[in-house]
Amino acid sequence: MFDKPGNALLSPGDFVRHPGRPDWGLGQVQSMIGHRITVNFENAGKLVIDGNVVELERAPSSSGGPPPR
Repeated sequence: MFDKPGNALLSPGDFVRHPGRPDWGLGQVQSMIGHRITVNFENAGKLVIDGNVVELERAPSSSGGPPPR
């Protein structure tokens, strides 16, 4: 499904970062349809990412607990 295998491990609700756009901040996966991943980023809003082009980085808060303080 994805040319970037790490994206296949993501699920809606997971927190991610875009490796090429750190200024977008933390994002939460909203949906995944085909290779399109909709992410709501704190500084860029809701964007559709092509999962075959960009491998999103899972953020530490995806482990189920709240983000570290």
